[in-house]
Amino acid sequence: MQELTHWINGAHVKGTSGRFADVFNPATGEVQARVPLASAEELNAAVQAASAAQPAWAATNPQRRARVMMAFVQLLNRDMDKLAEALSREHGKTLPDAKGDIQRGLEVIEYCIGAPQLLKGEFTDGAGPGIDLYSMRQPLGVAAGITPFNFPAMIPLWKMGPALSCGNAFILKPSERAPSVPLMLAELLKEAGLPDGVLQVINGDKESVDAILDNETVQAIGFVGSTPIAHYIYSRGCAAGKRVQCFGGAKNHMIIMPDADMDQAADALVGAGYGAAGERCMAISVAVPVGEKTADALIEKLIPRIEKLKVGPYTAGNDVDYGPVVAQAAKDNIERLVESGIEQGAKLVVDGRGFKLQGYENGFFVGPHLFDHVTPDMDIYKKEIFGPVLSTVRAGSYEEALKLAMDHEYGNGTAIFTRDGDTARDFAARVNVGMVGINVPIPVPLAYHTFGGWKKSGFGDLNQHGPDAFRFYTRTKTVTSRWPSGLKEGGEFHFKAMD
Repeated sequence: MQELTHWINGAHVKGTSGRFADVFNPATGEVQARVPLASAEELNAAVQAASAAQPAWAATNPQRRARVMMAFVQLLNRDMDKLAEALSREHGKTLPDAKGDIQRGLEVIEYCIGAPQLLKGEFTDGAGPGIDLYSMRQPLGVAAGITPFNFPAMIPLWKMGPALSCGNAFILKPSERAPSVPLMLAELLKEAGLPDGVLQVINGDKESVDAILDNETVQAIGFVGSTPIAHYIYSRGCAAGKRVQCFGGAKNHMIIMPDADMDQAADALVGAGYGAAGERCMAISVAVPVGEKTADALIEKLIPRIEKLKVGPYTAGNDVDYGPVVAQAAKDNIERLVESGIEQGAKLVVDGRGFKLQGYENGFFVGPHLFDHVTPDMDIYKKEIFGPVLSTVRAGSYEEALKLAMDHEYGNGTAIFTRDGDTARDFAARVNVGMVGINVPIPVPLAYHTFGGWKKSGFGDLNQHGPDAFRFYTRTKTVTSRWPSGLKEGGEFHFKAMD
């Protein structure tokens, strides 16, 4: 059985804590590797090494740092297939989904190539008599990222790319459920020219997270995961005086107006609700058709599409729509919530319970589920299921549909499908959700805009990637400069009047 490592000072290093976690193949349910869980002492030693390497990296001019990112992009493209296979083997998502995971991270690295422009400060000539005023954006020092299992490439790249481009050293604590790809990314960054010690990858659990929070050298922390843990990290990190950016859970609503193209809406819901087995923070998990006729027409379109979904291992290639969920515990939680929906009165119109795949009976597969007549008091509406389960909440009017999205505690993403521009414009202006799609089911912004949710989906003032990332990983220094003018006479320097 493979034993994974940490990445410290540019090399693979075995764990010394004596604690390990199993890494599963979700398709078979078999343990395929063990990953070390770092102690606080190991984490603190890695931070110390990063701190020692950071000043020289910060002194490297932004253009040279950008060249490392340029080389890294080339290497990511070169090894795309290799990375995707490793990602699918540990996470379970299909190879096309895995490549999409890597591609969306790669696009942020492409954006980071513009670091010389993004790090430019401001300058005012002659702000006063003989006075110039200018600002500089400088790195924080050592930053850390705590990233989730569901995007083992994308989220680490979203965190490390801007942090490193700004001149920081970076500590990555990836999910122990899918640790191989982050280690492979570290190898590629070294090949791209990143100096040893600037990036450390430390595998671990809560002990490592708490050590990051408590380490005085770590100046900033970025996190993506569940809302309770996001709140914990944000609260404790801020109390320790750190800059913290945390993104939590989601319950993304898609409103379908009576004038919407029902085939387009149904196709969008199937892709957004069941892709990657629903293990996406931007997955649509609530469909809100407006009006009974709209709801009936939508359900009629959805049922055959969902029943045709093919569930299987990533090794089946393009013949599979989605794969297993990441762990047995995740499968059990989804199944409990499905049963609660039935018990609380929702109508299960597509029943994926008891799904078994021949030859993969021990895999963590969950069949697709579709609920109708869901109400806001039900657990399947209130909680993030993070699985292939779509709930339909019928709304009597546009205002009622809008209120559903606005009243929910999560505010990550939302969408509206309509042919009416005025309705779409009103929705985008009024809804209190961070990312809005208009006839787009998963409104993830491109890398040069920022990604972030509102309400209990996001904690902190700045979002991920785009300009906000460069603001988050730097601090601004403003310099007021005054040079006295004078004339040399007889070997002495005589100052002119300055006022």
